[in-house]
Amino acid sequence: MNPFDFIATARAMASMSARGRPRQSDLRRIVSTAYYALFHCLALCCADMLVGGPGADRSRPAWNQTYRALQHGFARQRCEHRNVSVFPGEIQYFARVFVEMQQNRHCADYDPDVSFINADVIQLIDLAEDAICRFQQALPRDRRAFAVYVLLPARNN
Repeated sequence: MNPFDFIATARAMASMSARGRPRQSDLRRIVSTAYYALFHCLALCCADMLVGGPGADRSRPAWNQTYRALQHGFARQRCEHRNVSVFPGEIQYFARVFVEMQQNRHCADYDPDVSFINADVIQLIDLAEDAICRFQQALPRDRRAFAVYVLLPARNN
């Protein structure tokens, strides 16, 4: 899945919501979609960096398993952990935005009292897109190391 397709979907939904008074259900769906752009960006990175990208001699079942192995909660915990500071700035930024967007998605999906406004939702889309663009500019070796970091628990000897 292309993370920018999620961004495009979120923008199209926001554009439709801008006409008249947007429904909260639409704004909530947009926030969730923007988060999923980040999530699928990271899942794609994990699979491509660890199993092989398009055109690589890779096992499709192994690629799918790696893509699906990313867990929302564990990835968030790793992104919040102080060890994320060993990664370059682009990845640290992605990690911060991932956490922020996941918190927004939880509010959008589960908090009946939260309310969003269209301008704020558009800013969240912009934030997600910027984080993805910066993340993709990081060196492949750093993205590979981050993929291992968010997928696998660290063991203390």
